[in-house]
Amino acid sequence: MKRVLLIQTGGTIAMQAQLDGVILDPDRWSDQLYKQIPSLSVIADIDVEPLLFEDSSDLHPHHWDSLLKLIEQRYSQYDGFVILHGTDTMAYTASALSFGIDGLDKPVILTGSQVPLSRIRSDAQRNLINSVEIATSDLPEVAICFNDHVYRGNRATKMSIGDFDAFATPNYPSLADIGLDIDFHKKNWLVTSPEFSTKGPRFCSGFSGNILILTIHPGFQTNQLESIALENIDALIIRAYGSGNFPVKGEYSWIPFLHRCKDMDLITVITSQANHDAVNLKNYSAGRTALDFGVLSSGDMTLEASVTKMMWLISAHHANDESNLQIAQGFQENLRGERS
Repeated sequence: MKRVLLIQTGGTIAMQAQLDGVILDPDRWSDQLYKQIPSLSVIADIDVEPLLFEDSSDLHPHHWDSLLKLIEQRYSQYDGFVILHGTDTMAYTASALSFGIDGLDKPVILTGSQVPLSRIRSDAQRNLINSVEIATSDLPEVAICFNDHVYRGNRATKMSIGDFDAFATPNYPSLADIGLDIDFHKKNWLVTSPEFSTKGPRFCSGFSGNILILTIHPGFQTNQLESIALENIDALIIRAYGSGNFPVKGEYSWIPFLHRCKDMDLITVITSQANHDAVNLKNYSAGRTALDFGVLSSGDMTLEASVTKMMWLISAHHANDESNLQIAQGFQENLRGERS
């Protein structure tokens, strides 16, 4: 029987219901989980690692490093890993882990629930059982398993606050779908490079947190941009309209700000407020102006992938004393199946 390590980080799935809402209670969660273990033990030999208990809105890059370190330490002991995680930042963690592991050849599955495991009408048990079963497969990816679907982690984004079908990958098909049987879509899986077949994966943690995200909206007072201390920022991500559009006329024009970013040699990225399809800065004059200023396109990457990829690249390249040009080149490459 295959061995799976179940790693707890907290989130709704671990919360306990009480009169005034829900709370995170590690001891009570353990009691609830072990009641589910008999059914899970039919699928795999499971060990539980209570790494931390946090609402996922309180998870940050150093928590991603802790997860990477734990998986690296236990990698040879288990056939797969399941991470229980809050839904709010699950896609960020899944994306970060994908960049932190090069040459992954085992499943690392993130899951959680919209309703705590302790409640009767919860999606937690189904998500947990499905995730453990996927963790016994040969899927060589960091993935999110939720509501009978398996998604590439760095392609996923949270789409719903209250629906059980909380996640989707708008620009990439699912890796598996679960019904009476599990339908694996292997044509959509990453192919592990032969160089890792004998050496095993390479773990590379470290994520720079100096990322600023700005969202454009009608009436944005661009004089507010003058107060941003760009010298304290490693990279800027601008959430523009459509395929990369932004205001270029009069007092609302973003062109002076982009000029300032270029003068500061600041890595600047344009992504879209739309979930589906890709940014193409060549489509319209605003985008072409951005290209003239050296602005990068996020392509069809999610915001979560764009942020975590940039954090990871900045940390890795700065450690090697490499230039912003090399970081920019890495951002535009497809490293872990995160962009087309």
